[in-house]
Amino acid sequence: MGPVLQVQEVTRRFGAVTALDEVSLDVGDGELVGLLGPNGAGKTTLLSLVSGLRRPDSGTVRLFGGDPRDAANRLALGITPQETGLPATLTVGEVVDFVAGHYPAPMTRSEVLARFGLEDLARRQTGGLSGGQRRRLAVALALVGRPRLVLLDEPTTGLDVEARHVLWDALREYHADGATVLLTSHYLEEVEALAERVVVIGAGRVLADGTLAAVRDLVSVRRVAFTSGPDAVTRQAVTALPGAHGLHDAQPLDDGSTRWTVLASDADVLVRSLVTHDVAFRDLEVRGASLEEAFLSLTLADTQETAR
Repeated sequence: MGPVLQVQEVTRRFGAVTALDEVSLDVGDGELVGLLGPNGAGKTTLLSLVSGLRRPDSGTVRLFGGDPRDAANRLALGITPQETGLPATLTVGEVVDFVAGHYPAPMTRSEVLARFGLEDLARRQTGGLSGGQRRRLAVALALVGRPRLVLLDEPTTGLDVEARHVLWDALREYHADGATVLLTSHYLEEVEALAERVVVIGAGRVLADGTLAAVRDLVSVRRVAFTSGPDAVTRQAVTALPGAHGLHDAQPLDDGSTRWTVLASDADVLVRSLVTHDVAFRDLEVRGASLEEAFLSLTLADTQETAR
């Protein structure tokens, strides 16, 4: 069986703006892929091509082996866009039943409501829902037809922490049943919590594609934290130290000292630099970069390369 989704050298422009620049991406059956990138990186444009809403200027997109603009190839596709319109006068239960009626073997109303913690809202009109409740319902509707592939564009925008975790659990459960999931998110901890594979997009190009660990290792960024006494070192001096990639945080402490957190391209060189530059420090901590730090490093490196 070939990939569920196949994107080959796809370019899409909007006037003078190139939203996607020869992007290639395959997603296999049963994968859960997180798509990361800043605003304007091309994430939503890519999903619009996959769902058949737009066509590429060049390159090919294949959904279940066929053209996504053909409705027959979208029967096993579930979508939650960033903004979803719901009929305000219908209740949550009625909307679930209406959408379920378009599929041959949908989830039952009770199953959908239970998975997404919507039981108490079944009789509520959608026009009276909060933004977070509407978002949960929108994701639930994307899964009601038991699609093989689900596209989720910023699925937890507007949700509080508890509701976000309810949604995470529902997505994990659905994925465990064999579904393929492709999601975009600005919540990097969300991708760390859910995704098995991460694709980083910047300026319309794929910057990295691999496991969470592989993305971190690709940039070899380490997080170095230490505490220095009052006036021991300035912000400018810290960022100028050999081995430093950038300053992540400078937290003043009650005793007048500062807790510095530095992203280091070479942690060993940075620590030696602290010693050779006579910086008095204590409580040294060195660890691997988080996904957020790796992402920032990747996009920064790409911006610098483009500038050259």
